[in-house]
Amino acid sequence: MDTRLLDILACPLCKGPLVYHKDEAVLVCRADRLAFPIQDGIPVMLEEEARVLAADDPLLAR
Repeated sequence: MDTRLLDILACPLCKGPLVYHKDEAVLVCRADRLAFPIQDGIPVMLEEEARVLAADDPLLAR
């Protein structure tokens, strides 16, 4: 994932910052508890494609 792209990406819902998790290939919005998938190196920033994270999900702690 290109670090310059990570610097400009924001959550499409709250416009907040995203955290990149390379091992899981997701971008996480902690505020909305959503994990946006990265497919073939391209972030899929659609709400319908995002996975809702439980409050105790380890992705939110990192």
